[in-house]
Amino acid sequence: MRKPIILSLMFCVAACGGEEKRERPTPRVTIEAATSHAFSDVYVAVGTANANEQVSVRAPVTERITQLGFSDGDYVQKGQMLAVLAQGQETASLASAQARAREAEQQLARIRELHRRGFATNASLDAQTASASAAKALANEARASIGDRVVRAPFSGYVSLRRISVGAVVSAGDEIAAVSDLSSIKLDFNVPETMLANVRVGQVITAKAAAFPDYVASGQITAIDPVINPQTRTATLRAVLPNRDAMLKPGMLLSVTIASKNRTAPAVPELSLVREGDTSFVYTVASDLKVKRTPVKTGTRDGNLVEIVEGLKVGDSIVTEGVVKLSDGTTVRTGPAKASGAPAKAR
Repeated sequence: MRKPIILSLMFCVAACGGEEKRERPTPRVTIEAATSHAFSDVYVAVGTANANEQVSVRAPVTERITQLGFSDGDYVQKGQMLAVLAQGQETASLASAQARAREAEQQLARIRELHRRGFATNASLDAQTASASAAKALANEARASIGDRVVRAPFSGYVSLRRISVGAVVSAGDEIAAVSDLSSIKLDFNVPETMLANVRVGQVITAKAAAFPDYVASGQITAIDPVINPQTRTATLRAVLPNRDAMLKPGMLLSVTIASKNRTAPAVPELSLVREGDTSFVYTVASDLKVKRTPVKTGTRDGNLVEIVEGLKVGDSIVTEGVVKLSDGTTVRTGPAKASGAPAKAR
């Protein structure tokens, strides 16, 4: 009875011993070289879009509207008539002033002829000259008064929705229309005062509006407010963006991206990094396919690439996939597995 038990124990020991001697397969990994990549420090802010030029065109006098020259949202040219105010009394005053001016000019011509012949004194000639000038000034004043009753666009742009009608009486200062030049957008945004060393006039920025997620507008910083807000400790910057097809509208909220400190540095994929607390390291690969745990100091990220500030140089071979299988000094292999499922030989 004892022999079968002893034989069973011997078989188990032999089997266990065989398992202990079985070698762990060489881990298969992906090896790539550290590349050179352009990095920059990126800051994202939120800004408000403003028209390149925008003005509220208002009535210069209290009068009734007799004609309108625009419709809702029209594009108008500089000098285009927007509204005409009643000018009957002014037209009559102009006609009267012009008649007096013509009469004064005719009288002046007669006095000049008499003065030339010696039948009129210098004093009478001077008096008539002054009278003719005064009459002409009155005519010009009447003409200007009529001009004030024709409201024109100060520059080319889009007009607001119309909120007045022909026949309405407007008071001096009432808005007739708002005109906005949308050929470009002035974008105002704030940055912390600590960032002022990283921004400058002429620096390129990009901006996106939530309404058009696929449209990225690119422009330049044109001005930096010299006064810091003492409550928020921020500075206001202004950038100008070309406004393709007038897509961006005044008042829109835009996300602004500022890139600074452009530089080229070694870069590795995010998956190649192993982190332990505040320490990061990669596995570098020697010519004999042994890996070494190499501490690195990382910088900024661009997509799935991480900047390496210290610890690597461009061209160093590193493990990019399969780092969880490794330890310092491990020999690795690369390449696809064989069809039979047998481990591939190390290259």
